[in-house]
Amino acid sequence: MNGVITGREVAAHFRIIWREFGFRCLLRCVGACLARRRRTFLEIAWESRRA
Repeated sequence: MNGVITGREVAAHFRIIWREFGFRCLLRCVGACLARRRRTFLEIAWESRRA
């Protein structure tokens, strides 16, 4: 297990990510998956909270 977020995980937990972390975090997750950047969900969530 390497902790990198995947498109399958984002699609499966779409509503939870939106409800708990906000639309900005959801967009960053989708963007990271589409760009195929190797990022963890915690990196994305932390970045969204600081912005």
